[in-house]
Amino acid sequence: MNTTAPSTAPLLEIRHLTTSFASEHGVLPVVDDVSLSVPPGACVGIVGESGCGKSAVAMSVVRLLPQPSSRIPAGQVLFHEQDLLSMPTRQLNTIRGAHIGVIFQEAMQALNPVQRIGDQIAEPLMRHLGLSEAEARARAVQLLEAVRVPAPTQRAQEYPHTLSGGMRQRAMIAIALACKPELIIADEPTTALDTTVQQQVLTLLHDLRQELNAACLLISHNLGVIAQNCDFVYVMYAGRVVECAPVRELFAHPKHAYTRALLAATIRPDMPRKSPLPGIPGNVPAPHEYATGCRFCQRMGRRPPLGLERPPFAEVTPGHFAELCPACCNEAISH
Repeated sequence: MNTTAPSTAPLLEIRHLTTSFASEHGVLPVVDDVSLSVPPGACVGIVGESGCGKSAVAMSVVRLLPQPSSRIPAGQVLFHEQDLLSMPTRQLNTIRGAHIGVIFQEAMQALNPVQRIGDQIAEPLMRHLGLSEAEARARAVQLLEAVRVPAPTQRAQEYPHTLSGGMRQRAMIAIALACKPELIIADEPTTALDTTVQQQVLTLLHDLRQELNAACLLISHNLGVIAQNCDFVYVMYAGRVVECAPVRELFAHPKHAYTRALLAATIRPDMPRKSPLPGIPGNVPAPHEYATGCRFCQRMGRRPPLGLERPPFAEVTPGHFAELCPACCNEAISH
């Protein structure tokens, strides 16, 4: 099965990835046979509720999962057709930061609290580009200015706790883009930011990505963020991809019941004041509770039509794929 977004050869291709974590219930898969691809210059989104495995996919790409609890027992992550999962750590370190930049979910946790902002931006410049300390610090100030941080010379000398949430996220973007990477992994880049700052950060990221002609893997639970920024989108539920399509096609013609439920749960401007907030019944199951068959049927409390069999994942219209559970996919009956 090929779920490459546009027809161009992918810059990043994930094939049948399984990522597991050790827990009191044993070693459990939180990412279950996921395949996706990111073409050069494209923005590809992964959307789903918290706990669906989105961030685990992103961190598996660059092997930044917590150790020793995590493991990747199956799959490939191909970047320029080189498997990052089988690559020696020393070789991978030449790619992380230089060719793949990562914007982490919580800037306050990702930034070093005892190191000045400018020094943290300068580090990848010295490591990957061979700049001297003075050159790297001067470039760090330029990067802070590029990400629209006011008084960049002053901010470069400050520590993360002295900056606002929006300024910390801008500094994180400056670190991720310092070496002009070909791929940016943005893991919930607007978490904990207010709406105005969210839009500023997303606009900044879009503009800088266009300048660099960089591809982006954007992880979010916010459908609005995905709609505004992505070319192609993968919908994840309970560790699996249940649907993928070009973003306009998916929003206009969702095939899987989970995707339709996500869209129905979106707050709309035309909703009457004080009306009940829309939601999806039930909760995402914990990994030790995952069913082998259709996991959205499991959530909805109905018996899966295919029993214990995992629904096939297939193309329902050109370029549009979905997990074909007869109860969840409105195209399943015709296949």
